[in-house]
Parts: sequence; structure tokens; C-alpha cells
Amino acid sequence: MRKPQIDYAAVFRALPGMVALLTPELVYVDVNDDFVRNTGRAREQLLGRYIFDVFPENPNDPAAAGMRETRESMLRAVATGERDTMAVLRYDIEDPQRPGHWREHFWSPVNAPVLGSDGKVTLVVHRVEEVTELIRARGGPGGDSRARVLEAELYTRARELQEVNERLRQAHAREREVALALQEALLPAPGPLGHHQAAVRYRPAVGTLNVCGDWYDLVDLPGDRFAVAVGDVVGHGLAAACVMGQLRSALSAATRVADGPARALEALGLYARSVAGAESTTAATAFIDWDDHTLTYSCAGHLPPVLLHPDGSVSFLDRATDPPLGASPEHGTRPEATTPFEEGATLVLYTDGLIERRTEDIDTGLARLTDALTRHRHAGPEELADALLAELLPPTGNADDTALVVIAL
Repeated sequence: MRKPQIDYAAVFRALPGMVALLTPELVYVDVNDDFVRNTGRAREQLLGRYIFDVFPENPNDPAAAGMRETRESMLRAVATGERDTMAVLRYDIEDPQRPGHWREHFWSPVNAPVLGSDGKVTLVVHRVEEVTELIRARGGPGGDSRARVLEAELYTRARELQEVNERLRQAHAREREVALALQEALLPAPGPLGHHQAAVRYRPAVGTLNVCGDWYDLVDLPGDRFAVAVGDVVGHGLAAACVMGQLRSALSAATRVADGPARALEALGLYARSVAGAESTTAATAFIDWDDHTLTYSCAGHLPPVLLHPDGSVSFLDRATDPPLGASPEHGTRPEATTPFEEGATLVLYTDGLIERRTEDIDTGLARLTDALTRHRHAGPEELADALLAELLPPTGNADDTALVVIAL
């Protein structure tokens, strides 16, 4: 059966309900027939114009907020790449036949972003259902007081919902700022490892709540030795940032006195049992000995570190993996393994935000990481870290925190 040829422009024009397409700068690109019909504006009066030049706020109503609320909703859709559904709002429009006269209207808008091939927002779909008659509830002749009471009640509740949503967004934004500030204060600043090179990166998630569960740490040990660790606390927000700070500090201290990564994780596991919210935290740590050219590592439920060999081949350090912290009913010893490395190799530790995607199997993400490492095997730590973030994180931003450590061996 031959696939039918669809005129999508004609389909758009015929869509029921009012629909408009705008640029990310909120300039009209196209409108459907119902939009033209219900607004009383010709298509030529709309296309190429800024939406709020065509539909300004009612100057006769000092309390009017329809334009501001609509603009903020559209800009949120552009900034987040996610659909923004608004509460019912009053937004009067000027009668095109009687300049200076404004008609009362109630609308139920939805603003949805359209993403381009690069993951950036290219259009905003602005769909509007007019609910003016529903709000008015068709009061009878000479006796519409009941309808007006219903109108006022529904309108008030809609505005209250809008205001509650806005307060929640502001509260979440403040929590994100505090959590990020705490994260920045707790994570160590990158510095030289003697004459060795290293790069660290931390990328918070794009959402207001999905932030601050990941950490990294670098510890200078006696002799030409160094320890590196990454970890991931279950949960998000300020609470996760606080737990992260406690666990990172505890592991950093344990690393300085333990005789290996497994013993350090055992001490961290005991401590985690006394910290609310630390259950099921994952961590991976490796001790680097440049004199012996060996890596000794241990993982507590965490994704395995990666060893990039000078020839471009990749080895996952997965021979010493145990459950996450606090996942076992009884405390026990943890495994560790040792592997040699060649001069010119690179060690990479990371958290799951770098490779995991909700719609993919974990092996797909690991294969993507392997391919990127092989292609950039000649890059130094700084250049390699930047390349991994650029290629592996979604162009619209990562949905989870990402911590990354790259060390030249």
C-alpha cells in the first residue's frame, strides 16, 4: 500500500482549536484558521510580529496580568525545552472593529517547544482554548448574578493555582542555588598531582530539583601515589547535597589512613549506616601507584572506572564490584583488584549522568563512552574531559548530575 502524501501545512490550518507557531523570540511564524477566526485578526496582521505587540495588556485594568503570565510560560518552554501548561487566565483583547474597546476573555493555554536536530528549541506551539462562555456559565436574562459568582470563583481559583505554581518554581530555584553553592564549597578545586595531569568536571542537572547528589575527590598519598574517587547519592536537591558532603569528607579521611580502596569503602559503609539518606549510595575509588605502574580499585555498586590504553583499547575495571553502601543487611569486607598500566594510559572515573539514558540499555551508554575514548585517545585530560561532556551529554542538558575525573597515567 502506497504511503499517502500529506500536506502538513493544510492539516495545520484545519486543526480544531486555536494554534499558533512562534519563534523562540515569540514572533508569529504561522497561525491556523481557528486562531484567525477567534482573534479577529487577519493572518497578515500576525505573521512576523511579536505576539505582545499584537495582543498587549488591557490598559484599562491595572490588575491585568495575562500578558505577563503568558510570556513567562512561553519563555519557560524555551528555556527548559519542556511543555508548560497554564492555569485558566483572563486576558482581554482589543475589539478590532472598535479600537479602544476591550473584550473580556478567559483562556486555557498550553505552550509546547519544538526541538531541532541540535536539540535546541526552534519553535513554540501556542495552543489556546477559549473558555469564556464556560466561565460565565450562561447566566439567565436579568439574573446572571449566580453566573458572575461562579465566574469570580473559578477565576480566583485559577489565579491562586498560577500563583502557587510560581511560588513553587521560585522555591525550587532558591533550593537549587543553595545546593549548587554547597556543592561548589564541598568539592575540591582541581589542582596539580605533582608532575601528573588531571582534569575534573561537575555538571549539574538542568532541572530545578535534579541536582547535587554526585561528588568526586582527589587525595595525595605518601610516595608517588594518589587516590581518586567518585560517588552518587540517591536523591536530589539540598538534602542530597548535604549527604554528599558528609560522605565525600568521610571517604577522603578514610582514604588517608586505609591500606587500600576496599578498606576505605568499608569504613565509608560503616559511617553511611549512621547518615539518614545515605542508603544505596554508590562509590568507586582507585589508588594509583606510579612507581609500580599499578591501579588498585574497588566499587560499591558504582559504574566501573575505565582504563584507556595508549593503543586506544579500553578496559573496564570491573573485577571488584560489590553492592552499594548500606544495601547489605550485614556489614562485610569489600573486594579490591589490582591491574597494571602502561605509561601514556588514561584513567577515567564518572557518574551515571554521563552515560545513562532512560530509554536506553546501560550497555549502549558504555559503548558510546568506549567509542569516544578511543577516538580521543591522543587528547590530554582537559581536552578529553571536554570532549566526553560535549559528545555524551544530551544537547538540551543532562537530566542527572554528572561528575567526571580524567587522569593521565
